[in-house]
Amino acid sequence: MKFLSIIAILFTFTQCGSIKLENDPPFKFKKASYNNWIGGQPGVRGTIVEIELMESSNIDFDSIFFQNKSTIVEINTATGKTLLIGYFNTSKRQNRDLILDADVTKEMKNKLPDVKKIPFELKEDEAILSYKLGDKINYFKIEDIKKAKPVFYPRTNKG
Repeated sequence: MKFLSIIAILFTFTQCGSIKLENDPPFKFKKASYNNWIGGQPGVRGTIVEIELMESSNIDFDSIFFQNKSTIVEINTATGKTLLIGYFNTSKRQNRDLILDADVTKEMKNKLPDVKKIPFELKEDEAILSYKLGDKINYFKIEDIKKAKPVFYPRTNKG
């Protein structure tokens, strides 16, 4: 009996942490793609995810989860299409002040990098789009996102 109680408790806790994905969202998308970009300075780079909707929508789109990162969705209608865009910064370059000292206790004051784990296991070509309907946040998985050619921005001359 004790064994069954423990299993029931474990099952309850594992169900609390799971996030349900929607199979039939209230919007349709035409295509989804991503491309990496490299800036004009060493270490400056990122990824842009674009999801083109079939038609404009009044849905409150929230976030995109992609390749172990998340970002806020931006909506762009400038081209006559409705695009949901996620800008992901993957730069190696950071403006962190590190304390490097022979005295280890001084180095212990360095802050750890802020690494957030997303609550989804995704393949490289998959993303999760979160959106709000009323007070409820819903999640929709987009698969087979096409990888476009990378964009290389030229280096600017100083002076």
